[in-house]
Amino acid sequence: MTGITYAEPLLLWLLVLVPGMIAFYVLRQQKTYASLSMPGLEPFNKTRRTFRNYLRHILFALRLVAVTLLIIVLARPQKTDKFQNITTEGIDIILALDISGSMLARDFKPDRLEASKNVATEFISGRPYDRLGLVVFSGESFTQCPLTTDHAVLINLMREIQSGMIEDGTAIGNGLATAINRVKDSDAASKVIILLTDGVNNRGEIAPSTAADIAKTYGVRVYTIGVGTRGTAPYPVQTPYGIQYQNMPVEIDEAILREIASKTGGSYFRATDNNKLLQVYAEIDKLEKSKIDVRQFTRKEEKFLLPAIFALAFLALEAMIRFTIYKNLT
Repeated sequence: MTGITYAEPLLLWLLVLVPGMIAFYVLRQQKTYASLSMPGLEPFNKTRRTFRNYLRHILFALRLVAVTLLIIVLARPQKTDKFQNITTEGIDIILALDISGSMLARDFKPDRLEASKNVATEFISGRPYDRLGLVVFSGESFTQCPLTTDHAVLINLMREIQSGMIEDGTAIGNGLATAINRVKDSDAASKVIILLTDGVNNRGEIAPSTAADIAKTYGVRVYTIGVGTRGTAPYPVQTPYGIQYQNMPVEIDEAILREIASKTGGSYFRATDNNKLLQVYAEIDKLEKSKIDVRQFTRKEEKFLLPAIFALAFLALEAMIRFTIYKNLT
């Protein structure tokens, strides 16, 4: 951060003398006109003012500017540079997001998937010092974005996620395994996966419990989130008349999600609406805080030389004009 400050700011009050000098000069000029009685002024009507007559005010203007600059010089203007040296022990976080068809259920507004994307985006924006990545899964899984500090790119890729991008189903084990593969070799102080799903594992080659054991081996902490209201929710169903929403029971395998969190040292959360989902991410944000060491430095550079040079230049110019063009002026 850069700005101009003054080592002796009280001396700037001397600038109130400048308007006084101007007022004194104007009054003095009014008194320099002599009254002369003449029987007739016709002989002087065609008399024109010379260049020297108009130029005489420049002497006062030059001195006025010089005095103003000298007052600023006495106040010692300084350029102040403030900068921070930030040392961080960041956290590497992979978001593993379920994008199966059931994530289009309308018990969240506008639906589970869009609500999850919106809250995750806010979470990403609030972690400027961490590397984050994104894995999506349904019947299979893939990496939407590897670990990165370019959060703008990550957020854009988050917005592009849609249900139906990959084969439908819920492969929790595969999704977790893919996320582990992305973070296991990290040298960050903490390696975290946030896994969000709304269903029961029914696809994939890797069992969720096995994936949890792998995460534990690599020192990866997993926070699991079950998304869905309790009871029934309006799910999208394909009918001969197109997609319609029908109330169906909400089934989330909370037992396996708890097991995954317990094995890896994380926590399990249940989000039943948009507000609860916000609270869940806020709680995880508090649990996983990056260590940030901020040291602030200030550097000051004197800036009085330039106004001093201009002040001397204006005084020299005034003296040159006074002793050349106006050397006979009394």
